[in-house]
Amino acid sequence: MLPRNVKKLIAVASGKGGVGKSTVAINLAIALAKSGAKVGLLDADIYGPSQPIMLGSVGAKPVIENRTIQPIIRHGIQSISIGNLVDGQAAMMWRGPMLGKVLEQLMFDTVWDADYLIVDLPPGTGDVQLTLCQKMAVSGAVIVTTPQDLALSDVSRACEMFRKLNVPILGVVENMSHYHCAHCGNEAKLFGEGGGEKLAKEFAVELLASIPLDIQIREMTDNGQPPASDNHESAKSFFILAEKVSSKLTLEKQISQ
Repeated sequence: MLPRNVKKLIAVASGKGGVGKSTVAINLAIALAKSGAKVGLLDADIYGPSQPIMLGSVGAKPVIENRTIQPIIRHGIQSISIGNLVDGQAAMMWRGPMLGKVLEQLMFDTVWDADYLIVDLPPGTGDVQLTLCQKMAVSGAVIVTTPQDLALSDVSRACEMFRKLNVPILGVVENMSHYHCAHCGNEAKLFGEGGGEKLAKEFAVELLASIPLDIQIREMTDNGQPPASDNHESAKSFFILAEKVSSKLTLEKQISQ
């Protein structure tokens, strides 16, 4: 099942925190919108919502009428997050089963109009992930990792979960793949190298993009102005990612027909 007026649902996942999954999700969403698509972004991290900060929508409250939620519009995309519905300092002290119910409410009560709905998943392989994969028609998953072995261990488990639940893995994004020094010009592999390629090979999928460790990506996203929103030079990898994701979903649709 898909929410009304949503054509494709894309999960962005990692199975691990701290790999930059939300940064990838938000810039992917904006890059897809820049290509002319109608895009929605659902922040499914109930315990630690970060999308309001990244979108510059902290304090913005959605209009709620007749038990429906109007998404907040920022940078050309529709978005909703539990962070827009509760006090920003509130601790979400809810037991696991409640998370799935909240996800369903955010998913189906929001009035979307989207070619692509990007779902930014929390770390792990728990209730939110299972609710999404078992109750909703996920078109595909984009897996985010860093090059280091410590990340690959957890991310592999997320890939295995999607495979067991018959959700297509569109490919792997290696975030923080390298650091290019603006002063000396040297390139350093601060978190090792080859991790994304290794993971992609293990699950027989494509390495979709390698995103550098770039202070401008961090600063702009933290300030609510993600690089993809103004075609910043540091957003090049996200536009490549968006093009590949769009192409893969189009190809899968043609094959299924």
